[in-house]
Amino acid sequence: MSQQQTIQNPVELRGRGLFTGQPVTARFCPAPVDAGIVFVRSDCDPAVSIPAQVDHVARRARRTTLANGSMSVETVEHCLSACTGLGIDNITVELNAGEVPGVDGSCLPFVEKLREAGLETQDTERRPLRVTEPVRVAEGDTWVVALPAPPDLDALEIVYDLDYGEGSPIRWQHYRLRVTPDAFRQEIAPARTFLLKAEAEQFRAAGLGTHLTYQDVVVFGDDGPIENVLRFPDECVRHKILDLLGDLTLLGRPIIGCVYARKSGHSLNHELVRRLGAQYREQNLRSRIVSGEPVFDVRRIQRILPHRYPFLMVDRVVEIDGARRAVGVKNVTVNEEFFTGHYPGQPIMPGVLIIEAMAQLGGVLLSQELEHTGKVAVLLSLDKVKFRRPVTPGDQLILEAEAIRVKSRTGHVKCHARVGDALVAEAIIKFMMVDADPL
Repeated sequence: MSQQQTIQNPVELRGRGLFTGQPVTARFCPAPVDAGIVFVRSDCDPAVSIPAQVDHVARRARRTTLANGSMSVETVEHCLSACTGLGIDNITVELNAGEVPGVDGSCLPFVEKLREAGLETQDTERRPLRVTEPVRVAEGDTWVVALPAPPDLDALEIVYDLDYGEGSPIRWQHYRLRVTPDAFRQEIAPARTFLLKAEAEQFRAAGLGTHLTYQDVVVFGDDGPIENVLRFPDECVRHKILDLLGDLTLLGRPIIGCVYARKSGHSLNHELVRRLGAQYREQNLRSRIVSGEPVFDVRRIQRILPHRYPFLMVDRVVEIDGARRAVGVKNVTVNEEFFTGHYPGQPIMPGVLIIEAMAQLGGVLLSQELEHTGKVAVLLSLDKVKFRRPVTPGDQLILEAEAIRVKSRTGHVKCHARVGDALVAEAIIKFMMVDADPL
């Protein structure tokens, strides 16, 4: 389905946190288009919202945790997997404690509650990431890779290879899933969290999961599950796919492609998502450059910067994220005045002008801070300046500026300039914010 979805009615799910054992109520509520999945700690005053995005991941062992400042939500992967498996794009999950209910260790209770709430199609199309180039993350003999989908696939396919090695009570398992709501609900959602007995004892010694019994979580001893029965012969690999799908949700949009994993865990999954996010931003940027649809055209840029011909070095801004990041374009033509003397017979854009172009984009970025209204960014210092390759007529400079530290009177910005995929220059630029001259 190409349209975004949310749920029709609020529903609640109660339980105890899988690791902390805290009693918790999760209230699932409809959310507007493009809201994404957001967890809300309603036990705080004021309530704290934590978007389900990889930038909010906090480092934890054997689980995915999201944080916003000092507040966090533990073990979100099963809830996220249920949402993505059912095709839910926008939802608010209110929690009155710091961990999502663990319920039976699978995400089937989440699926049942969300289906009880009903799904509602929204009037905005999804904007999926189509994997266009292989992305691989590895650590030793564990890895996870995303590949472009074959022509006949317009969805996400996950293939997982689970191997604990010889002598393990968990035998080698392999599973392939083409993610659809029906396949997910029947084949993946019931698969439960599992541990080796030695791992369970380590967690108990650390004070985690002390409320759990062998009936609450699948624990493997030397002869197989202890005081429990598997729901599938290959339940372990199915649960690994459940976890991986939950982690992939942190991209914030659907994925069209094939993801192959071998013994991958949460940390590798998160790194894959970060790299896929970079690929999506690159796709989006290229699309904006090709389409010629600027965020700021040259007239708006001139209202921000005092520079004029022949020294205005930013033709358009194609992406801007508040006061955090901006991307601009400088089209380099043979008609530039500086090519007359730099150099006759071998025109090369002066490196100082590439720096100037990056600095001008940095000035546009800093102007987005409300407290910088009416001020102009004046270059104060340069650090870590490097030139990688020459820029010649016909090149299109893609300028990037990312704020490092911004204060009321100064700003630190990290800048890059590229031609295509090739890095041509980089620098860290410090600015002084001064009052603009009156007109």
